[in-house]
Amino acid sequence: MIVAIDVEDDGWNAIPALEDLARAAVSTALAEAGVTGQNVEIAILFTGDATIAGLNAEWRGKPVPTNVLSFPAEAFPLPEGEARPLGDIVLAYGVVSSEAAEQGKNLPQHATHLIVHGVLHLLGFDHEDDDEASEMEALETRILKGLGISGPYERQ
Repeated sequence: MIVAIDVEDDGWNAIPALEDLARAAVSTALAEAGVTGQNVEIAILFTGDATIAGLNAEWRGKPVPTNVLSFPAEAFPLPEGEARPLGDIVLAYGVVSSEAAEQGKNLPQHATHLIVHGVLHLLGFDHEDDDEASEMEALETRILKGLGISGPYERQ
Protein backbone atom coordinates (compact mmCIF):
# COMPACT_ATOMS: atom_id res chain seq x y z
CA MET A 1 0.00 0.00 0.00
CA ILE A 2 1.31 3.39 -0.98
CA VAL A 3 -0.20 6.55 0.50
CA ALA A 4 1.20 9.66 -1.17
CA ILE A 5 0.57 12.68 1.03
CA ASP A 6 0.92 16.38 0.25
CA VAL A 7 0.22 19.02 2.92
CA GLU A 8 -0.51 22.27 1.13
CA ASP A 9 -2.18 24.29 3.91
CA ASP A 10 -0.23 25.05 7.10
CA GLY A 11 -3.42 24.80 9.16
CA TRP A 12 -3.07 21.04 9.00
CA ASN A 13 -0.03 21.36 11.27
CA ALA A 14 -2.63 21.54 14.07
CA ILE A 15 -2.80 17.73 13.85
CA PRO A 16 0.35 16.11 15.21
CA ALA A 17 1.59 13.16 13.15
CA LEU A 18 -0.94 13.91 10.39
CA GLU A 19 0.75 11.59 7.90
CA ASP A 20 0.74 8.66 10.36
CA LEU A 21 -2.94 9.33 11.09
CA ALA A 22 -3.73 9.34 7.36
CA ARG A 23 -1.84 6.11 6.68
CA ALA A 24 -3.56 4.35 9.59
CA ALA A 25 -6.98 5.52 8.38
CA VAL A 26 -6.29 4.32 4.83
CA SER A 27 -4.85 0.98 5.93
CA THR A 28 -7.72 0.22 8.30
CA ALA A 29 -10.36 1.27 5.77
CA LEU A 30 -8.84 -0.90 3.05
CA ALA A 31 -8.57 -3.90 5.36
CA GLU A 32 -12.16 -3.60 6.62
CA ALA A 33 -13.42 -3.19 3.06
CA GLY A 34 -11.62 -6.39 2.06
CA VAL A 35 -8.78 -4.82 0.08
CA THR A 36 -5.91 -6.76 1.62
CA GLY A 37 -2.77 -8.12 0.07
CA GLN A 38 -3.15 -5.84 -2.95
CA ASN A 39 -0.56 -3.38 -4.15
CA VAL A 40 -2.60 -0.17 -4.26
CA GLU A 41 -1.91 3.55 -4.13
CA ILE A 42 -3.95 6.47 -2.81
CA ALA A 43 -2.95 10.14 -2.91
CA ILE A 44 -4.17 12.55 -0.23
CA LEU A 45 -3.97 16.33 -0.51
CA PHE A 46 -4.46 18.33 2.69
CA THR A 47 -5.32 21.78 1.36
CA GLY A 48 -7.35 24.88 2.14
CA ASP A 49 -10.86 26.05 1.38
CA ALA A 50 -10.01 28.03 -1.77
CA THR A 51 -8.36 25.07 -3.48
CA ILE A 52 -11.15 22.66 -2.66
CA ALA A 53 -13.78 25.23 -3.71
CA GLY A 54 -12.08 25.41 -7.11
CA LEU A 55 -12.03 21.62 -7.43
CA ASN A 56 -15.64 21.38 -6.28
CA ALA A 57 -16.65 23.96 -8.90
CA GLU A 58 -14.72 22.25 -11.68
CA TRP A 59 -15.76 18.66 -10.99
CA ARG A 60 -19.14 18.97 -9.30
CA GLY A 61 -20.43 22.35 -10.46
CA LYS A 62 -20.58 23.59 -6.85
CA PRO A 63 -18.30 26.63 -6.39
CA VAL A 64 -18.11 26.35 -2.60
CA PRO A 65 -15.66 24.70 -0.23
CA THR A 66 -16.53 21.26 1.12
CA ASN A 67 -14.86 19.02 3.67
CA VAL A 68 -13.63 16.18 1.44
CA LEU A 69 -13.60 15.25 -2.24
CA SER A 70 -12.72 11.87 -3.71
CA PHE A 71 -11.55 11.25 -7.26
CA PRO A 72 -11.53 7.52 -8.10
CA ALA A 73 -8.91 6.46 -10.62
CA GLU A 74 -9.90 4.88 -13.91
CA ALA A 75 -8.99 1.21 -14.26
CA PHE A 76 -6.23 0.58 -16.78
CA PRO A 77 -3.63 -2.12 -17.40
CA LEU A 78 -0.49 -1.85 -15.29
CA PRO A 79 2.95 -3.37 -15.59
CA GLU A 80 3.37 -6.33 -13.28
CA GLY A 81 4.37 -5.29 -9.79
CA GLU A 82 3.11 -1.72 -10.11
CA ALA A 83 0.72 -0.33 -7.51
CA ARG A 84 -2.84 0.05 -8.76
CA PRO A 85 -3.97 3.66 -8.25
CA LEU A 86 -7.29 3.85 -6.42
CA GLY A 87 -7.55 7.63 -6.68
CA ASP A 88 -7.13 10.91 -4.86
CA ILE A 89 -8.65 12.35 -1.71
CA VAL A 90 -8.65 16.10 -0.97
CA LEU A 91 -9.48 17.62 2.42
CA ALA A 92 -9.94 21.33 3.22
CA TYR A 93 -8.58 22.50 6.55
CA GLY A 94 -10.98 25.40 7.09
CA VAL A 95 -14.13 23.37 6.52
CA VAL A 96 -12.89 20.32 8.46
CA SER A 97 -11.73 22.35 11.46
CA SER A 98 -14.93 24.42 11.51
CA GLU A 99 -17.09 21.28 11.37
CA ALA A 100 -15.12 19.69 14.19
CA ALA A 101 -15.56 22.78 16.37
CA GLU A 102 -19.26 23.21 15.54
CA GLN A 103 -19.99 19.53 16.17
CA GLY A 104 -17.88 19.31 19.34
CA LYS A 105 -15.57 16.74 17.73
CA ASN A 106 -11.88 16.16 18.12
CA LEU A 107 -10.11 17.54 15.00
CA PRO A 108 -7.80 14.55 14.40
CA GLN A 109 -10.70 12.13 14.80
CA HIS A 110 -12.92 14.13 12.46
CA ALA A 111 -10.13 14.26 9.85
CA THR A 112 -9.67 10.49 10.25
CA HIS A 113 -13.38 9.96 9.63
CA LEU A 114 -13.26 12.04 6.46
CA ILE A 115 -10.20 10.16 5.18
CA VAL A 116 -12.04 6.87 5.76
CA HIS A 117 -15.09 8.32 4.02
CA GLY A 118 -12.93 9.31 1.06
CA VAL A 119 -11.30 5.87 0.83
CA LEU A 120 -14.71 4.21 0.74
CA HIS A 121 -15.75 6.48 -2.13
CA LEU A 122 -12.60 5.44 -4.00
CA LEU A 123 -13.69 1.82 -3.51
CA GLY A 124 -17.11 2.52 -5.03
CA PHE A 125 -19.20 3.06 -1.91
CA ASP A 126 -21.69 5.92 -2.05
CA HIS A 127 -24.59 7.48 -0.16
CA GLU A 128 -26.94 8.57 -2.94
CA ASP A 129 -29.93 6.80 -1.37
CA ASP A 130 -30.88 5.64 2.12
CA ASP A 131 -29.74 2.03 1.62
CA GLU A 132 -26.33 3.07 0.28
CA ALA A 133 -25.97 5.62 3.06
CA SER A 134 -26.80 3.06 5.74
CA GLU A 135 -24.29 0.58 4.33
CA MET A 136 -21.54 3.18 4.04
CA GLU A 137 -22.19 4.65 7.49
CA ALA A 138 -22.12 1.20 9.11
CA LEU A 139 -18.81 0.41 7.43
CA GLU A 140 -17.35 3.80 8.45
CA THR A 141 -18.44 3.17 12.03
CA ARG A 142 -16.75 -0.28 12.07
CA ILE A 143 -13.55 1.13 10.59
CA LEU A 144 -13.42 4.00 13.06
CA LYS A 145 -14.11 1.65 15.95
CA GLY A 146 -11.05 -0.31 14.83
CA LEU A 147 -9.09 2.95 15.11
CA GLY A 148 -10.45 3.62 18.61
CA ILE A 149 -12.86 6.36 17.47
CA SER A 150 -16.53 6.39 18.45
CA GLY A 151 -19.23 6.39 15.81
CA PRO A 152 -19.30 9.63 13.80
CA TYR A 153 -23.06 9.48 13.32
CA GLU A 154 -23.93 9.39 17.00
CA ARG A 155 -25.84 12.48 18.07
CA GLN A 156 -23.75 14.89 20.10
